[in-house]
Amino acid sequence: MTTTEPRVAPTPALSAPSGLLTGKRLLVTGLLTESSIGYAVAAAAQRAGASVLVSGFGRMRLVERVAARLPYPAPVLELDVTAQSQLDDLAERVRAHVDGLDGVVHSVAYAPAACFQGFQHAPWPDVAAALQVSAYSLPALVRSVRGLLGRGSSVVGLDFDARVTWQHYDWMGVAKAALESASRYLARDLGPSGIRVNLVASGPLRSLAARSIPDFDSLGAAWDARAPLGWDDNDPQAVATTVCALLSDWLPATTGSVVWADGGVHSTGQ
Repeated sequence: MTTTEPRVAPTPALSAPSGLLTGKRLLVTGLLTESSIGYAVAAAAQRAGASVLVSGFGRMRLVERVAARLPYPAPVLELDVTAQSQLDDLAERVRAHVDGLDGVVHSVAYAPAACFQGFQHAPWPDVAAALQVSAYSLPALVRSVRGLLGRGSSVVGLDFDARVTWQHYDWMGVAKAALESASRYLARDLGPSGIRVNLVASGPLRSLAARSIPDFDSLGAAWDARAPLGWDDNDPQAVATTVCALLSDWLPATTGSVVWADGGVHSTGQ
């Protein structure tokens, strides 16, 4: 007779080691609420010693209030990744706070409701918006701050398993597949300059964006049941610390990769 030890899901107390990112200057995009993955990454990076700038879009007063709740209040930049004018002057606005960047975190994704309501019926304008915001924005963002990134810098994006289909995920799944491909091409192009580009594939988390996904509760429950390590869809800390690891100097030969922070679900069968 065999027994199975109970799984231990990631704990909210988990944090990146103090000093891991000392001296690093980081831009973390996609901040909106304290449930945003970007917020968890920014907070973990600050605790690990980084100087952090954050960007948000839309409700900027809310973004500023949320940024003020970080362990250290962070400068806030408005960034609509579909607005070329904001991308064009992003580097200048970053330079108002720091003289360069050691890391960029792409935590931006969006798809109109139609993209989740029937794969074959979503109209092209909605699909185009999903692809632009969720995938094309990665190379667009990097291009806009390329002059601030030196050798040893790290670009990290947030991903969700695009190898397979997911119920209701539909065109966002296609957008994530495009994001993965874009990250590999960026890694190829930036590698000779010593700049790494990687993605972190998270399990489902209860961010504001998750509210757009129909039946998200079932996805989170099923994920916890399948994850060898367990999974808490209310706890982004394990994902945030994985991002911090990639932003650090401890993975100098890792680029063009997807690093899994999903409790192990990607390794299991159906």
